Amino acid sequence: MRFSAPLLELCALALADVARFGHPADAVLSNFFRNHREAGRQDRALIADTIYSGLRRWRLLQTIAAGAGFRELVLAIWATQLGANLRELEPFLKKGEAERLAAIKLAAKEPQDFAVECDLPDWVIEQLRLRWNDATLMTHAKALQQPASLDLRVNLLKANREDVLARLAEENIAAKPTPYSPAGIRLEGNPAINQHPLYLDGSVEVQDEGSQLLAWFVEPRRGEMVVDLCAGAGGKTLAMGALMRSTGRLYAFDVSHKRLENLRPRMARSGLQNVHPQRITGERDTRVKRLAGKIDRVLVDAPCSGLGTLRRNPDLKYRQTPQAVIELCAKQASILEAAAPMVKPGGRLVYATCSLLPLENEGIVLDFLGRHPEFVLQPAGEILRRQKIAVECGDYLELSPAQHGTDAFFAAALERKA
Repeated sequence: MRFSAPLLELCALALADVARFGHPADAVLSNFFRNHREAGRQDRALIADTIYSGLRRWRLLQTIAAGAGFRELVLAIWATQLGANLRELEPFLKKGEAERLAAIKLAAKEPQDFAVECDLPDWVIEQLRLRWNDATLMTHAKALQQPASLDLRVNLLKANREDVLARLAEENIAAKPTPYSPAGIRLEGNPAINQHPLYLDGSVEVQDEGSQLLAWFVEPRRGEMVVDLCAGAGGKTLAMGALMRSTGRLYAFDVSHKRLENLRPRMARSGLQNVHPQRITGERDTRVKRLAGKIDRVLVDAPCSGLGTLRRNPDLKYRQTPQAVIELCAKQASILEAAAPMVKPGGRLVYATCSLLPLENEGIVLDFLGRHPEFVLQPAGEILRRQKIAVECGDYLELSPAQHGTDAFFAAALERKA
């Protein structure tokens, strides 16, 4: 890793932009790199690594480097998170910075308060204590501080996992099967897979293993009518389409025209013919209502706090608020309510989030079931066992970085009585 005085200044500028927490960190960094063309590929990689490493331990940094400016915070990140030693940083340190940095590095090794060790806001810790004791909470918090792996989903319409693994091995790209998803591959490091022929021809997609498992959890079958109600850029849509072997009809609904436009090139690469992207104005759109009683499977991957994706999006800790979560819960309940009439007797409604918070997960499901006796909860473990997927779970599918090495996901399968 090449540290330098110019990179220090660029990192400090980037961190100042990101730390406003007004926009997602990845979007802020993309804009920063557009405005700083002097940063080469390796420089951009180090800047991004600096920013994300800092965000993962932001609360620790604010504690051990209290009052520090962004330049000093970058030095603290390099010294405490990226393994830089004081000797290699010394050539571009200003007067007094060496002593200050030595003290910060020493403080980083000292035991910290529980909340600082968790590196989560107090309100998030309070919510997670409704779910876990402190020891379990700490285990999950520590897992969320680690970088996420780069996972691929093999498009089973075009390739099989064994052949893709063999191709990657021939090209000295280190990869192995994911432990749970039958179509998953986990890469070592961060190779530029989006330029690889297997990606460009649609044989593989970048998709976290947990997200892949949600598609299997819906259990779509050939010839069925399926709706992905909050499709976004369509990762789960494409996974379900492949499981349906491009048969039946798969609606990809979303309120965002831009997200659906991002789906179209991915859909073209995938070779799927059964996917129908449609922009809707909201969950009460007539396109949703006209499907009442006609759909075999509905996936509601609801908008949520996203706190289960902190390995990838550590800035979310500081962009979410308790009030925002309350508003999200109202939205989640409304979307689930609107989705329910589409499900035909004997059909399945899957409610999912990438949140760790009980009020966004089982809280929404239990409230829905209390108002809808025509739906019953299907044990998640049975659904996965039928597909020979070895994830131990009870009534709900609950995935986590600590236990499964995936992003955190919650899902419940609700069957309309025949």
